[in-house]
Amino acid sequence: MQFELTDSLIDDIISAMENQDVEYAVDAAEGQLVISDSDGHIPDDDQYYSLPEWGPSDGFELREDFVNNLHSPLAREELQSAMHSGRGVFKNFRNVLKSYPEIDKRWHIFKHRSMSARINEWYNSLREIWGLEKLDQLPESDESLVHDDFSFKEYDSAADKKTILLNITAGACEDQSLPPEVNEAFYGLWKSNFEGASSENQTGYICFSLSDEFAGCITASPLLQNQELIVMITSLFVPEQFRGLGIGTELIDMCITRLKNCGKKWVLIPNTIAPDILQPLLIRTGFRKINSGYLLSLGE
Repeated sequence: MQFELTDSLIDDIISAMENQDVEYAVDAAEGQLVISDSDGHIPDDDQYYSLPEWGPSDGFELREDFVNNLHSPLAREELQSAMHSGRGVFKNFRNVLKSYPEIDKRWHIFKHRSMSARINEWYNSLREIWGLEKLDQLPESDESLVHDDFSFKEYDSAADKKTILLNITAGACEDQSLPPEVNEAFYGLWKSNFEGASSENQTGYICFSLSDEFAGCITASPLLQNQELIVMITSLFVPEQFRGLGIGTELIDMCITRLKNCGKKWVLIPNTIAPDILQPLLIRTGFRKINSGYLLSLGE
């Protein structure tokens, strides 16, 4: 007996697979789950079908895969610690995610997509037995959730300058390999460049989480008054707890698009605001390393 794999049935099967205390089966006649081995609901590969195998080891591997591919340093470190905490691993994992709501959302999407793929493989094996063509694999979910989890707005010097200065402190920008006084000097240079930029000509974007926490910024202004086609990035920062979620990429992309539309030709990022940790992001978004920082041609 055949049954249709609906979205609601997939959700029910995922919940049942994670329930290690009760075994379920699909009742093909009703198209819904029933408790296996109760009231005659014995899997028989005709009306009642056993669910895909899924045990604690599968759940652990799924979480491990998610954590290993997570680019948010703070959350990754805490989740890795939870994964190796001994008893109560899954509970500890959930508790860590409570402190990172944006990453928690990504985890649930990742879990749903991965487990749905397992269910899809199982269902296709049944369709093969039924003499039916296999269904296409489930499409990959869009992992670009940054606009669902964060709000972006154009930089307003009068309203946002103080916010940026309050959130980008010397401690937030420090390189632990350097003495404190050197970090203070670099921060002083950045602050001087940012505050010295013309408020009238400075443009950019600022990002906030859904709970209204500062989550990043980018600002830019003409390098020199007589060189309006060359723009210097005067701030580019994402707090550590929000890194690895695509905010930096989105800020750069939005700013570059705006600068192109304004007819700018070159974007320069000085070394004072471009630590090594930003290099992969900058190279990925089209910048090239030069002696004094990074350069992007908007004509390319």
